[in-house]
Amino acid sequence: MAVKKKPSAGAAPVPVLTPRALGRATLDRQLLLSRTAMSAKDAVTHLVGLQAQNTKPPYYQLLARLQGFRPAELAALMESREVVRIPTLRSTIHTHTADDALHLRPLTQPALARELAAFRKRLPGVDMDRLRELTRAYVEEAPRTPKAIRELLLTEWPDADPLALSIAARCVLPLVQVTPRGVWGRSGAVTLTTVEHWLGRTADAAPDPEGAVLRYLGAFGPASVKDMQTWAGVTRMKEVFERLRPRLVTFRDEHGTELFDLPDAPRPAEDTPAPPRFLPEFDNVLLGHADRTRVIPAPLKGLNGVGNQTYGSVLVDGFFAAVWRLDTPRDAPAVVTVQEVRPLTGAECEAVTGEALDLMAAMTSAREHDVRFGPFVDLGR
Repeated sequence: MAVKKKPSAGAAPVPVLTPRALGRATLDRQLLLSRTAMSAKDAVTHLVGLQAQNTKPPYYQLLARLQGFRPAELAALMESREVVRIPTLRSTIHTHTADDALHLRPLTQPALARELAAFRKRLPGVDMDRLRELTRAYVEEAPRTPKAIRELLLTEWPDADPLALSIAARCVLPLVQVTPRGVWGRSGAVTLTTVEHWLGRTADAAPDPEGAVLRYLGAFGPASVKDMQTWAGVTRMKEVFERLRPRLVTFRDEHGTELFDLPDAPRPAEDTPAPPRFLPEFDNVLLGHADRTRVIPAPLKGLNGVGNQTYGSVLVDGFFAAVWRLDTPRDAPAVVTVQEVRPLTGAECEAVTGEALDLMAAMTSAREHDVRFGPFVDLGR
């Protein structure tokens, strides 16, 4: 891999990685340079979960990464409880394997605690231990909707803010969204129970920060301490990296930020081909670093979404280059509309078209497919 060398007095030069070099390394580990024959469950494990505020993005994330993936594979894992939907990283819903749901939740509890703290003033007199006890008994009796949980808690604390009570319940207990929610082709309201009750196993009592750092680097590295903290929504990880330093290698980015990595992790050459990939509105490859220039060029920062809502993103040559939308009108062709945020060449449009057609063949029942390109847009800028 092509790297620059940064002189360092009295020490060996520290390799400096360009955004393209970092991008190729991350895309390789994210299974986005070439699709793999890995199973869906193994991919969810390798990627340390799939961001899943909405129900469909995990399916599109796996489509972009796995050979021959079809939604039924992940749907079966959901129904068999081998994967679950649970708030973890950054206090957001993720699809995790059962093992990771139990192991990662303690690590990410500080992110959930910060979310709760923002609502604490709206919960005067609410005892969190009592709230935890009431909610656990209620949802383990039978899965409950957030509305039902809120109504129960309001009988105990009628002066509390209803939304804040719902937030408190999801923050103090590891609540999973039970099926059919999240199962492809089925619909279901958000209905919750504890992860222990749903899986019939006890969650880990203590976090494993060292293990989380190693797994993060395996899927997102090379990366800085701040990158990892951004991904997980936690702080104070510098000491963990320092404990692991003897087991890691280090680099610098072009701004001088120290980057850590696993010694034997792949770091492909900058000119390694990166085929187009359609990513859904939430994908951790776009969100899992503090410095995202490895996949989102600096001039295009912020163009893949507004606020907390992101758009479907198209990677071209390994970088964000367009947004996309799939429409499936009844009795009409399925249509993927691609809006360029930087001009695409003819060859790039041809490659993007092929990827879009494959996406519609895999993810829709439409017999006819159409791909349309829109003009360059700045999404309100």
